[in-house]
Amino acid sequence: MSIVGARPQFIKLAPFSAEVRRQGHRETIVHTGQHYDEGMSARFFEELQISEPDVNLGVGSGSHGSMTARALEGIEREVVRWKPDIVVVFGDTNSTLAGALAAVKLHVPCAHVEAGLRSFVREMPEEINRIVADHCADLLLAPNDVAMANLSREGIGDRAVLVGDIMVDALYSVRERMPDASAVLTRLGIEPTPYLLLTVHRASNTDDPVRLAAIFDGLRDGPLAIFPVHPRTRKAMEAQGLTLPANVRTVDPLGYMEVVALQSSALAVVTDSGGLQKEAYLLETPCVTLREETEWVETVELGWNVLVGADKTAIAAAIANPPRGRTHPAVYGDGTAAKSMVRTIAERFGA
Repeated sequence: MSIVGARPQFIKLAPFSAEVRRQGHRETIVHTGQHYDEGMSARFFEELQISEPDVNLGVGSGSHGSMTARALEGIEREVVRWKPDIVVVFGDTNSTLAGALAAVKLHVPCAHVEAGLRSFVREMPEEINRIVADHCADLLLAPNDVAMANLSREGIGDRAVLVGDIMVDALYSVRERMPDASAVLTRLGIEPTPYLLLTVHRASNTDDPVRLAAIFDGLRDGPLAIFPVHPRTRKAMEAQGLTLPANVRTVDPLGYMEVVALQSSALAVVTDSGGLQKEAYLLETPCVTLREETEWVETVELGWNVLVGADKTAIAAAIANPPRGRTHPAVYGDGTAAKSMVRTIAERFGA
């Protein structure tokens, strides 16, 4: 049983689910409904060629407590109903936490995809989710050496297996099918011109009016910034009465392949997303991260990513002189993570 609920998890699910079926196993997909609108959910299943979920719990939005509680209740019911050999959770969302808790309480083996990532900032909800999921799970599928070291320090390294990063698999799988960036710009009604790709969705940025205003101030004198607006960000901007700089062009949420296409041709990616930091690295696009820390420390150490937080001066400076590393080693694997994951699960649990 694969538990997903948010855009980054759909991307990770695509190569995993394809490999599960390729190796002859049966899979039940439970969508918690954490991301529930067309632009953040159904569109991803269609373009990533994922089977329709067997169950949609319709959790929707709400506080962390209410979302996690509703997801936990629904997942528990479905685990009892479907009786899976193993529950697989992905990433660091409330759906991840709920899936891991449901499995461990029902004594069903659990595997955590993208285990071992740490920001070491406990104020981040995602940090708590990933730590608890790792300590609940029976099998920790780690994307890189840093994650393996983190798990070892926490005394759970004996459950960990280095499999590589499934986001590499996902990116490689769409390279031949993704549109040209120029075609995406044309669809959006934007004249071809040098641009930044901007995303802002983390609560630490969106829910703090001072931080959110500073981010846009830092962009004000830069090139065109194409800004697919997350629903939470749009609500925060409206509530705060925020006026965007003239060079920031808002668009509705984009599909995965369109985002990858825009990243591949951008002057830089400006983001607080963990996934986009890594995708930018894989695409050799400079990344300016609107956080003070990152789980993907390799991208910073190798010179492709710079952490600027919500400091408008630092943002402006990084946009004017984007980071660009000299080397690009395959620190996240070779695109065969899904194969390693499914094989490891079958060997460990006979699934």
